[in-house]
Amino acid sequence: MPITAVKGRLIYNSRGNKTIEIDVISDNQYLGRACAPSGASVGKNEATSFPNGKPEESLQQLNNNVKKFVGLDASDPKAIHDAIRMIDSTPNYAKVGGAFAFALSIAAIESAARAVGELIFKIISKKKDLRFPYPLGNILGGGAHAGPGTPDIQEILVCANGAKSIREAVETNLVVHKELRNVLEKEDPSFTNGRGDEGAWAPKLDNDKALELSANAIENLGYTLGKEVSLGVDFASSTQWDERKKLYVYDRAGFEHTPKKQIEFASKIIEKYKLIYAEDAVHEEAFEEMAELTTKFPKVLITGDDLTVTNKQILKKAVKLKSCNAAILKVNQAGSLYDALEFADEANNNNISIITSHRSGESTDSHISHIGIATNSKMLKVGVVGGERVSKLNELIRLSEHDLIRGMAQL
Repeated sequence: MPITAVKGRLIYNSRGNKTIEIDVISDNQYLGRACAPSGASVGKNEATSFPNGKPEESLQQLNNNVKKFVGLDASDPKAIHDAIRMIDSTPNYAKVGGAFAFALSIAAIESAARAVGELIFKIISKKKDLRFPYPLGNILGGGAHAGPGTPDIQEILVCANGAKSIREAVETNLVVHKELRNVLEKEDPSFTNGRGDEGAWAPKLDNDKALELSANAIENLGYTLGKEVSLGVDFASSTQWDERKKLYVYDRAGFEHTPKKQIEFASKIIEKYKLIYAEDAVHEEAFEEMAELTTKFPKVLITGDDLTVTNKQILKKAVKLKSCNAAILKVNQAGSLYDALEFADEANNNNISIITSHRSGESTDSHISHIGIATNSKMLKVGVVGGERVSKLNELIRLSEHDLIRGMAQL
């Protein structure tokens, strides 16, 4: 289906920051539209969101090059990718911005899906045996996603890994989030119900107490921690790593860790709270230390995010060193949809579980729900509450009405 028009604009993400949205029209009538998200905790090797940090420059690049996309097949992510690469050959999309590549390639695939009356995941997917990824949601936040006084740990997450349907999984995460508010108010009657960027509660607590109260919320609801419902943690350890000192510096908690102590710290949390998921437990270049954790906890999703940044070549290194058994897929980390699908193929071919993820600065688009299904993702990390988070979860529920997906993923 040929692209007949492309138009971009500046709009605002969930943090109120400017971003780029792109419309792609194929066959003069089928509209695809995508808005680029952005992260707060950003890996040094991921695609640059905007040239010189300015969304306006991405929009200008689009306006200068619109004609190069007209006539391309909207259903061909590689053709879109190659056309972008003719404009920007830098390894990290420094000229046009990864947000440009993201929004254009996602809008194109949505336009193509509408043109043939298909769901987006069916246009993307190479597989027939598709399953729903388990929603993974942030219930208590700190670090780069919340203000001073919150834990150093960036995200404490919930996953209803015992759920038999997508609706049950979504509802379970919601009730845990609500119960955690009750627990926090009981712990601190002055708690303001403040929330961080992703809708997680942002209380004034240290790391240990935050984890303890999150576990209490699950158990208060009658679930067995680590069985029907599990916790996960995004340590976002690169935000603590001090390259000069060669130490992990936990400013809010007031301590420092050597690399060895950091592994012990993460291991203790994984064991004590029976985590199903541990993300970036060491800094983004600590491939060997990640390998230690992966060996020690083979049944836990030891996940690279800043470590692998949805980059196929970096994932190959992680596979060779056995640095992780799971990896985050964020399309805008890679740039284009084609880049992300190449990463997904590399992961699936090497038994690396994929966790498709939102960003802290999000839109109300729900494309990543389709991408999570199409890439055989085990989890979809999209938050629990907030319109920009719930939009992804509601899309999963809508998709459950179609007899095309066979239950939940196998964790």
